[in-house]
Amino acid sequence: MGRKSRNSSATSGAAAPTGSAASGAAGRLPPWVSAAAGGCLVRIHAVPRASRTEVAGVHGDALKVRLAAPPVDGRANATLCEWLADVLGVPRGAVAVVSGATSREKALRAAGVAPEAAAAALDFAGGVG
Repeated sequence: MGRKSRNSSATSGAAAPTGSAASGAAGRLPPWVSAAAGGCLVRIHAVPRASRTEVAGVHGDALKVRLAAPPVDGRANATLCEWLADVLGVPRGAVAVVSGATSREKALRAAGVAPEAAAAALDFAGGVG
């Protein structure tokens, strides 16, 4: 019985990571988003040929995103840019792949989006954090 109370108090007394990934100590950003000139940079680990496009968690220093498109003729990159623009609430032309066009590890720049806003929107979209 002492074990039960010890476990329950440890669980309820601990600061559970239920908040947003963007609302860390002192406004710290998650490792997958950073500031860039005129907007932010989001690091993505892309997983093409999924049943739907969605956040699937974190993969190292990148946000893992499943893509409902094959990696053929830039279709996965186009789907990723469209999805990120929709999540961030910016025009599709404001999001571009800046590195990793032919790799699973990508960096996307979102113009006009603060890093904190991007982290919060992506946290909300995928429950990351």
